[in-house]
Amino acid sequence: MSMISFQEIIDSIEKLSIDGQDYLFELIKKRRIENRRLEIANNAQATLECFKQGTAKTGSVDDLIADLLDERFCRLG
Repeated sequence: MSMISFQEIIDSIEKLSIDGQDYLFELIKKRRIENRRLEIANNAQATLECFKQGTAKTGSVDDLIADLLDERFCRLG
């Protein structure tokens, strides 16, 4: 199976009517939203599972910010 280049995709889209392009863009937007919803739901389920197992980290907002800053510096260092 051969891969279609990004430019070929763009060329194909440009050949569509304006209505066809609008429909395609709306379809892609809706699919991206649905995929994001599924990702959020999966993350929520995993978090609930960690909470039930007692492995979830808890703390204040300040604790969260400190953890995020520490994680960011660990990645940069």
